[in-house]
Amino acid sequence: MNQLLEPETPPAKRGRIPRFLRDDDTQSAVVGILLTLILWPLLIWTFSWAIGHLHGASNVKLALTPRTNQFNIELAPQELRQPKPPPPNRFVEANPDAPEHIPDKTQNFAAHNQQAAQPKPSPKTGNDHPETTGKKDIDSTQIVDGHLADKQPVPTPPEPATPPNTTPKAAPIREQNPLTGHEKDEGEDKNAFGTNLGQVAENVQNVPNKVEGVKEAPLIEGANSTTPQIDPKHPMPRRTLSQQNVRPAIFADNPTGTSNIGLASWDARWSNYGQYLQQLIDTVQAQWDKLLTNAGSLPASGTHVVVTFRLKSDGTVSEILKVDGDAGKLGETYCASAITIPGTAPGYGKWTDDMVAILGDQQDLTFAFYYY
Repeated sequence: MNQLLEPETPPAKRGRIPRFLRDDDTQSAVVGILLTLILWPLLIWTFSWAIGHLHGASNVKLALTPRTNQFNIELAPQELRQPKPPPPNRFVEANPDAPEHIPDKTQNFAAHNQQAAQPKPSPKTGNDHPETTGKKDIDSTQIVDGHLADKQPVPTPPEPATPPNTTPKAAPIREQNPLTGHEKDEGEDKNAFGTNLGQVAENVQNVPNKVEGVKEAPLIEGANSTTPQIDPKHPMPRRTLSQQNVRPAIFADNPTGTSNIGLASWDARWSNYGQYLQQLIDTVQAQWDKLLTNAGSLPASGTHVVVTFRLKSDGTVSEILKVDGDAGKLGETYCASAITIPGTAPGYGKWTDDMVAILGDQQDLTFAFYYY
């Protein structure tokens, strides 16, 4: 019987495997190294990204980021300087009798340099001006009260008339009386002594005999008739310093003062504008007082007027911008006239160069007048 045998299929050819990979332990080590090389950079990048976002900014640079060029910024010295503090912007009426002292820091300007002080310390401190008791509905910057007197020119004293080719008269002789009483020895004892008592005469001097003369003659030797004689019974009046005039004040109620002891003072710095404004205010006050003194009728007590006007750099008032208040038409006229009459040519005086640089060619001012 014939038997057919199927030919056997030859086995598939397998690729050549390196001999060191044929071992299972070696294959595991190789796989571990490959995974480490692939996953480790990925883990580093993920960790750096997370740290950057946790701090709000990606400041962490990866080693894989390409390097970029860097540059430094240098600031000029003038850019590092601190800006100048703004100039004072609030006008206050300082005490002209208080000593001048530049304050450390203030937004007030006036006609004098002053540091806040008051005669007695205040229970509540921390303010830039002294404690004052006044009206709560008035924002006043006055701290002293006074009166503006008319400035009269002081006449120059005439020179004493001396007759030509004359010699001064001799000083009169002063009366001199000898000491009263004398000592003498009396009694049987030669060492005994006695005294005579008598009344003390005027102009007693240690002279042996009486000298006739004038009782009220000058005490200075060599004095002549042109020398003022000293009269002990009628002394000359003591000279006093002239008091500076201060306009009448309406105080605002300020319960908080300062701990500095001295004359009532503000924290204020001097400026040309402050000195100019103080003279302007005093001039308007004097003119207003003069108008009210000569007026036949006055507005009701407790009323007020607020006037806004425009002052030019040449010292003249160009126009009255606004007039408000409750003093009536007559009271408003007095206040407006007190500003405009002195404000005509030549006006209140020209501004200085630094005032023009800061304020320009004109400035709007507001004055409040109170009838009390």
